[in-house]
Amino acid sequence: MKEQEFVERLEVLKGRLYRTALLYLGGEAAALDAVDEAVYRGLVSCGRLRQEEFFTTWITRILINVCNDELRRRRREIAVEELPETAAEAFDALPLRDAVARLPRELRAVVVLRYFSGYTLEETARALKTRVGTVSTRQRKALALLRLELADGEEV
Repeated sequence: MKEQEFVERLEVLKGRLYRTALLYLGGEAAALDAVDEAVYRGLVSCGRLRQEEFFTTWITRILINVCNDELRRRRREIAVEELPETAAEAFDALPLRDAVARLPRELRAVVVLRYFSGYTLEETARALKTRVGTVSTRQRKALALLRLELADGEEV
């Protein structure tokens, strides 16, 4: 794949990639950094992409890896430092974001890709390197957990 074609395809996907990173990482600056890093890694390795029709899921997989790297780095830092109070206050203001953030990593990935980034079941399965049936099962589990958590305290 040529660099110009890479740039043109990314132009179409930039909003989707940003939303995905934002929902994974929870902050605008971190999301922008993650997208930048994913674009850099993608550009460096775009010659290794065998099937260009899978470009969208390929670059999304790179972004997910970057986000997971950042989340691992944060866990190491949080173990040493205490979480600042302002971060907790910001999450309290957005119950859905908070509920999604508390989901297990596998379930959160499916919710973010399917509902916030607009991927199909097949695209999500390719991006997560798993089967469509697994994605469907994780989606049902995640939605059930979110429903329980968000309905907690409300009359259903």
